[in-house]
Amino acid sequence: MLRPRPISLALISPMLLGFILVMTALAAEPSPWLEIHSAHYTVITDAGDKKGREVALRFEQMRAVFATLLMKERLNEPVPLTILALKNDKTYYQSAPLRQGQPIGVAGFFVPGEDHNFIVLNLFEEESWRAVAHDFAHLLLNYNYPPVQGWFDEGLAEYFSSIRLDNKHVEIGGDPELHSAFAEDLLQNQREVRSPPKSLTELLSGQAWLALPDLLTMKHDTSSYSESTHNTLFYAQSWMTVHYLLHEKKLPETGTYFGLVQNQHVPAEEAIQKAYGVTPAQFDQAVKDYFHSLTPLFSALDASKRSNSQSYSPQVYQFPEIVGPNDSVITAKTIPEADARALTAEMKVRIPDRREAGIKELQALAAAPDRTAAKAANEKDRDKDRGKDKDKDKDEDSKKIGSPAADGSNEIAHRALAWDHLQRGEFDAAAEELGNAAALNPRDMWIRYYLSVLKYRISQAKHTEIQGLPNMLQDLRAVLEWYPEFADAYDLLAIARREGGGPVAAMQSERAAIQLSPRNQHYVYHLAEIYIDDKKWEAARTLLQVLKSSSDPKVAAEARERLEQIGNEQKYGVSAGSAPAKKLTTQSSPFDVLEQDAAKRAAAAQAAQSAGAGDKRPAKFLQGRLVGVDCSQSPAAVLTVTSGSVVLKLRTPDYKSLLLIGADTFSCAWNDRSVSVNYKAGGISDGDLVSVEVR
Repeated sequence: MLRPRPISLALISPMLLGFILVMTALAAEPSPWLEIHSAHYTVITDAGDKKGREVALRFEQMRAVFATLLMKERLNEPVPLTILALKNDKTYYQSAPLRQGQPIGVAGFFVPGEDHNFIVLNLFEEESWRAVAHDFAHLLLNYNYPPVQGWFDEGLAEYFSSIRLDNKHVEIGGDPELHSAFAEDLLQNQREVRSPPKSLTELLSGQAWLALPDLLTMKHDTSSYSESTHNTLFYAQSWMTVHYLLHEKKLPETGTYFGLVQNQHVPAEEAIQKAYGVTPAQFDQAVKDYFHSLTPLFSALDASKRSNSQSYSPQVYQFPEIVGPNDSVITAKTIPEADARALTAEMKVRIPDRREAGIKELQALAAAPDRTAAKAANEKDRDKDRGKDKDKDKDEDSKKIGSPAADGSNEIAHRALAWDHLQRGEFDAAAEELGNAAALNPRDMWIRYYLSVLKYRISQAKHTEIQGLPNMLQDLRAVLEWYPEFADAYDLLAIARREGGGPVAAMQSERAAIQLSPRNQHYVYHLAEIYIDDKKWEAARTLLQVLKSSSDPKVAAEARERLEQIGNEQKYGVSAGSAPAKKLTTQSSPFDVLEQDAAKRAAAAQAAQSAGAGDKRPAKFLQGRLVGVDCSQSPAAVLTVTSGSVVLKLRTPDYKSLLLIGADTFSCAWNDRSVSVNYKAGGISDGDLVSVEVR
């Protein structure tokens, strides 16, 4: 009988040391997550640099193909899009939406949002990006084509979802709903699929088509990305009609057709005659003849019914790739694993079945310290405080305990929780989370955008004026510098400008929002309100007449109510039954001090501009460390400020009149202090001071 051999006590210490070394190595292991940027997209992935870059390239290629189909030189994307590309099934299925209690079986899905869109891919599957091609087409259509009838939207999305790409060619035009009648198991054994859904080619081959007027006037809501089966005659006939229009280059005539039926309310049959120059019967027959001429569709259908046939069949059309690997600049950098987890959880919160799990993950990330970040922050603080009194160091450290910046909690998690609170009208909780996020990363533009949304929604809920309007304007301008196509930021800017009494500027901002997102009917309603403020009564009525039939019930109800009021408002200057809104007492928020300081900075910049009418130098902002003050030429003073590798000597001609924030009086003895400065570059030194904020 074999007995277990006792472990020698002499081996315990080396074994323990080895265990500690292994655990230390694991703890020090770099994050597997990368943030990859192409010209238009951000990819977050744990699948490595090569696969991450391929995902970014494929989306740039799809975007270029879509622009070609619509005959557009450029496309709008007015909502930021983040692509989460996950390397394995486990991570993917823990995030995927559920159907009948089980994760969906496709390799990718789309999660829309008014602030942020997400696409999630399972990179364990080949060409997983093709799984979201239909939704991606809808996304680009919504931002780049006026609202039209459902057959066009679905037909184009189905046509586009057949796309295949590599680094040399584009193939498109095949049947997107065609699947093999045989499936393979893990051992590559084939079995016949029972009752597979009919493909679009089968549907068009085996039964009578819908009458053309019925197809063109069929109600089909395309405002939602949640669609049922595509294996219907409506989808099949819409697909083939768009197929024909694209191949025959009849998109300009199609625009004319939509102008007649949408704007002039011309019947569909008459509009066909006027736009295409043929009768509806001739148009219908032309589409059917075109369908029967597409031999590759029928060849692919026959192949799908044979066992051991290739799952991939050639498409109808092929042309050289528009964007190749060398045509798109793609960069990559490592990001902390906690940031990637927070972004994934932020996406999950937007899926009803996954919201609870996403909230728990965000709360854990927001509460638990990121040890790596906390260690780095503490070491940085020690370097800055080197040489100070030890007791003073202890006092400073005790002040930092418990603050988000000190414990290293995750900023992305805080801001994602803030947005969730905003969506639920929990404004105090949203403000608190934004304050926590700002303490960790005050430069994050998402925080400035969410703060603007918070101010607007509070004013809507309490029927009061927007509080902190000047700073809201400043924040939104900064957000638009960061993401120039952010339509909702333009809409909020229009609302803020309208309240500030500038209808012309408000109109410019609202039109920019509509141009970027032409199907957003809330923007159109806001433009109608601006027209009313500017007493452009007929322009307002025209928009409201269209909106009263909106597919959005809220927009339709508001438009009808406004139409009833506009006559009295035009005649008497006030709508019937309206009364001045009761002004509620404003409540303080975690941002009050920030608002006041920002107002002081704005006043300082304005004062500097008015004081020197001939000084046209733009004011600049720098946050850094004040390392010394030279008052040898009193009352002039020169401040030496460092920020990273930058060292600036900034001068004020009279420190007694210098605008200060965070301090009552100027001191020539200041040194080693955190400061923010506004200055104008040039002059006697590196720059002339406008204001100094001392922290």
